[in-house]
Amino acid sequence: MTLPMSDPTAWATAMNNLGMAPLGIAGQPILPDFDPALGMMTGIPPITPMMPGLGIVPPPIPPDMPVVKEIIHCKSCTLFPPNPNLPPPATRERPPGCKTVFVGGLPENGTEQIIVEVFEQCGEIIAIRKSKKNFCHIRFAEEYMVDKALYLSGYRIRLGSSTDKKDTGRLHVDFAQARDDLYEWECKQRMLAREERHRRRMEEERLRPPSPPPVVHYSDHECSIVAEKLKDDSKFSEAVQTLLTWIERGEVNRRSANNFYSMIQSANSHVRRLVNEKAAHEKDMEEAKEKFKQALSGILIQFEQIVAVYHSASKQKAWDHFTKAQRKNISVWCKQAEEIRNIHNDELMGIRREEEMEMSDDEIEETTETKETEESVSQAEALKEENDSLRWQLDAYRNEVELLKQEQGKAHREDDPNKEQQLKLLQQALQGMQQHLLKVQEEYKRKEAELEKVKDDKLQVEKMLENLKEKESCASRLCASNQDSDYPLEKTLNSSPIKSEREALLVGIISTFLHVHPFGASIEYICSYLHRLDNKICTSDVEGLMSRLQHTFKQEMTGVGASLEKRWKFCGFEGLKLT
Repeated sequence: MTLPMSDPTAWATAMNNLGMAPLGIAGQPILPDFDPALGMMTGIPPITPMMPGLGIVPPPIPPDMPVVKEIIHCKSCTLFPPNPNLPPPATRERPPGCKTVFVGGLPENGTEQIIVEVFEQCGEIIAIRKSKKNFCHIRFAEEYMVDKALYLSGYRIRLGSSTDKKDTGRLHVDFAQARDDLYEWECKQRMLAREERHRRRMEEERLRPPSPPPVVHYSDHECSIVAEKLKDDSKFSEAVQTLLTWIERGEVNRRSANNFYSMIQSANSHVRRLVNEKAAHEKDMEEAKEKFKQALSGILIQFEQIVAVYHSASKQKAWDHFTKAQRKNISVWCKQAEEIRNIHNDELMGIRREEEMEMSDDEIEETTETKETEESVSQAEALKEENDSLRWQLDAYRNEVELLKQEQGKAHREDDPNKEQQLKLLQQALQGMQQHLLKVQEEYKRKEAELEKVKDDKLQVEKMLENLKEKESCASRLCASNQDSDYPLEKTLNSSPIKSEREALLVGIISTFLHVHPFGASIEYICSYLHRLDNKICTSDVEGLMSRLQHTFKQEMTGVGASLEKRWKFCGFEGLKLT
């Protein structure tokens, strides 16, 4: 029985919509003048060298783009397109390396030859497994051929011109999961992984730093070469590494011991050179420090001059002639210059402190003990003051808690409409006060522990002072012959109210400050000024120093009643006449 053959133009149209050159059943071109760059359907990309046939899957068609499907005429059957208004047929998730498709909805009278006739236009078919239940599995040679076969999903197939139910069906094409496809895909992935590992290994070998040259084995000839290199300053590092390797290898024996000793002696001769180089570098560093200090001093002087310019411009004689914006800029510039000047001044003072700390061993032995006693005493006094203040705060907080408790008891008795709200506020206040009390107690305990520690340090320092006094008494007995000549000098030193250079600096600074304040200043005001220069200055030390210098500073009482205040004044010019 022969089936009529219709016009093959429909099949060519469908293949042209897919961007493929239409071929007949035997493989001959249906349209001899086919141009792959021209497509009958908008949105379908034309065939290119990078598309099917070269092992690359073409890009998928966007889902929102309408695809016009035509009637496809084959030799033994005809394929009718589905209704364009219906949704596209559903497909499962594509398995990795899928080359096999499931085809369902075949006619009952469909044969394997008809299946080959329909699907061989999509690509080379490797195998067909047909079932008796009107479906089959088709395995293609390449992955992109599966996408072409999915295009036929939804088509209605009719064998010849028969309208019998056994000669018709609706094709359903979907991805199928096959073990052969998965195995080939895994082999391909393993191959790609091997290539990637090889590429990474080659890249690591290329970027890896070269290995150090191997150390030669010991011999008399190599020993003489290394000995010569050890005498050369430029080749010393290389030669000493070779010597170290030989010694670690165990090349030293009775026969080669003299050679190794001579090489070790040559290495030892470089110690003096290295010490001299270190001393030269230290000298350069000291010179650089001195230059830096001089440059910093010059910069500080210029900053002082700039600040003086700003201050002179801020006086009323010149200030009234500037506009409001100009005055604002001048004040901002003045603040910035003063901040920068203070930073540079602190840095310079820090450098000077470091230089003062680098004293000789004798000066350190004489001064460290006195400084330790002064610092320990000042720390003990400061800790006592802090403990007293903490005790007072603790008592105040306890009184406040008692008052709050009393108010809370009164609030319970009274019938106030806002009773609950007040109770909540009181509870919150109590919780906050309790937490603060706990913190204050912890701080008080910590300060007590520090005070105990300072007391112990003070006892140790007193013991050290007693030992020093005993040593001094022994030394005075030995120097009895020079006692008459040294006595006036010692008397003047012991009778001097100024004990150290630091106190002399404080006297000068305080004198300058009080000279600017002719009506006097309180001890708190003086110490607040001194704290800008050094935070370690204690109020009691300053007051004791000023009380010792009765001809330089004097204390007066000013005010009446509650405004009574002690003020210190500078009386150095009057005291000079008296002394």
